[in-house]
Amino acid sequence: MADPVRQKDIETFLARADQARADANETTLENVRERCLRSEEAWRDMAERVLRTEKMRETALKAKTLTAR
Repeated sequence: MADPVRQKDIETFLARADQARADANETTLENVRERCLRSEEAWRDMAERVLRTEKMRETALKAKTLTAR
């Protein structure tokens, strides 16, 4: 899976997304709520991007290992 640095990034991104969601739920201003929800989406997208990148790296490494044999 993800190396420790990237795993920490994922955890940070998801924590920021959770905080943005909480902020959206707490506010009474519609424009602030929308901003918070956009922020949440962006943080979750970043976490997902790191996960996809890690999976592609693992797949490429396995393919490289198999062809080296």
